Amino acid sequence: MTTKQPRKAKDPDEKLLEKLMGGPLTLGGALSALRGSDEESLADFAERLSVSRSHLSDIEHGRRAVSPERASRFAKALKQNEAQFVRLALQDQIRSAGLRLRVDVHAA
Repeated sequence: MTTKQPRKAKDPDEKLLEKLMGGPLTLGGALSALRGSDEESLADFAERLSVSRSHLSDIEHGRRAVSPERASRFAKALKQNEAQFVRLALQDQIRSAGLRLRVDVHAA
């Protein structure tokens, strides 16, 4: 006998973002969207984050993971919600591990 835990429903805002982005919301996707909305070059945006252009490109395209610590630094540099950036970084890691889990982060 197995017991299934009920799946937590997705936030309506998250559903909309996933529909607009054509897939799950990722930290790389969020960074790319922010860069695009600011009409900022890859080089200038990478400089604001203190990473190389190639590193930023790898993050935006999902080829590189971001640690929670670095996600926090990115959020502060961009004046964005720290908990959201950390949540996205952790969710990316869980998704890449093939785990069907969702992350929820709250400030302590």
